[in-house]
Amino acid sequence: MKIALVMENSQAAKNSIVAAALTKVVEPMGHEVFNYGMYSAEDKEQLTYVQVGILTAVLLNSGAADYVITGCGTGEGAMLACNSFPGVICGHVEDALDAYTFSQINDGNAIALPFAKGFGWGGEKNLEYIFEKLYCEESGQGYPRERAAIMKKNREILNAVKGVTYRDLNDILKELDRDLVKGALGGAKFKEYFFANCKCEKLAETVKEILG
Repeated sequence: MKIALVMENSQAAKNSIVAAALTKVVEPMGHEVFNYGMYSAEDKEQLTYVQVGILTAVLLNSGAADYVITGCGTGEGAMLACNSFPGVICGHVEDALDAYTFSQINDGNAIALPFAKGFGWGGEKNLEYIFEKLYCEESGQGYPRERAAIMKKNREILNAVKGVTYRDLNDILKELDRDLVKGALGGAKFKEYFFANCKCEKLAETVKEILG
């Protein structure tokens, strides 16, 4: 699994801590981590939580990433922005239990973490526990297990609803403010990671057109 880390400007200073915790946990599981930044508060390209949503949608819909780890101060803004786009099921996760139940019940493809909430002594340990429980089992198995069938049915219903209520991402990107989108895709390593892993030619062409 390709796991992307995306952080916005208010919490960018924690990037190295989050990246280290994520890599420590998931690489032994056989997953790859792609750190899309922000890498520090001084980065030239400053990502807002709205732009985090744009970048997350591009990565997931293109197949460049299978899962996105993101967040903001409270995690709420990043979650709302991510869920504004098709192809993204983002949960708000504060602890390991949230991570496990979201993975097993909702079977999403992104989580938004509250990087400024309770992130003091041992903050990196909480992150490790979250990532362990997020990926410790195959997702979507249900919790409790005896309710797995109804949970699967509810996920299918939600996906069907989203198929009606959301438009094609290519059209969305072209109609959004061009500078807003370019800023979201302007990270130092975006082109390197994205075009090497993108599986959707149509979306790749849209991104190339936007970036010029």
